[in-house]
This record gives sequence, C-alpha cells and structure tokens, in this order.
Amino acid sequence: MKSLEAIQAEIQALGAVDLFGTKKEVQCLPEIMKDTEHVLYLTSGLMNGTTWLIVCTEERIILLDKGMFFGMQQVEMDLDKINSISYKTGLILGSIEIWHGGAKMVIDNCTKEFVKPFVDTVNVAIENLKRKTSAAQAPVQSAPQQLDIASQLERLSALVEKGFLSKEEFETQKQKLLNT
Repeated sequence: MKSLEAIQAEIQALGAVDLFGTKKEVQCLPEIMKDTEHVLYLTSGLMNGTTWLIVCTEERIILLDKGMFFGMQQVEMDLDKINSISYKTGLILGSIEIWHGGAKMVIDNCTKEFVKPFVDTVNVAIENLKRKTSAAQAPVQSAPQQLDIASQLERLSALVEKGFLSKEEFETQKQKLLNT
C-alpha cells in the first residue's frame, strides 16, 4: 500500500493544483492507489451535486467523494477504456467531459486553470499506455526501423515539461537516440 506521505509528495511536486473541498478524499488515496501508481495530475469539481476529487494515474482515472454522512463513493475508469476526454471553460470555472464505453461523465465547476492541464495529462497518459501496450505486443523485428529522432526528442521534451521525466532522464534518452 502506498503511503499518504508519498502521495502528498507527488501532489506537491505537481505544483499548483485544485484540492478545494477534497482533503478527506486525498486522505483516502493510500487505500485506493496501487504501489506502482503515481499521481500524474488531480483536480476537484462537482458531479451529481457533490464535490469530487479527480485523479489521473498511469493506469486510470479515479473519482472520489467522501461524504459527511454516506461514506465513500468511488468511480474508476481504466485509461484504455476511455473513448475521449474534453473540457470547456468559462470566465472562472470549467468542466471536464469523459466518455468511457457508452457512458458520459461530466465534472462541473472545476477551477478554469486546472481543467486543460488535467485533460492534457490524461491524453498523454493514454498515449503512453498505448505505446507501452503496443511495444509489449509488437513482434521482434529482424531489421531495425528508421526512427524519427526529431519527433521522439519533441515527445521526450514534452514529458520533461509535464514533469514525467527528469532532465537527467531526458539527457540519457537523448543520448541513446542520437547514438543509434
């Protein structure tokens, strides 16, 4: 089980995030997250009239609502089951819309500045999961493929900007690409 301190350190590393009304839900994350999962981004918003914590990890989106009287409500969506995710913003607030399977979930009243980063993080996590899955399923090829080094360096740079890679990891991967 992942410790609360480790989760809080991951949240702090994200910088500014919106945890309005969701401190109780953050306290419950150690019971829900796997040891191998990390908080990639999180925010809060309203769904069905209550405030929810929305967390993106490498594997799933977790929605939590720890009510005052009714216990914990939890919704999970595996990233590979998400059909699309989008957002809308107004003057102050925004909303996140997630399509998974045949269902649509709308999280309203999210702070505007955190909506786009959350959606972008989910999209990057979905792409990373697809790449990881396809690499694991790809047959071993006898002839090496020609790599588009420039686009791979752009992707690595984007991962550094999002905080998924350290600068040292970027430099290591860059050297590997340039030496092939």
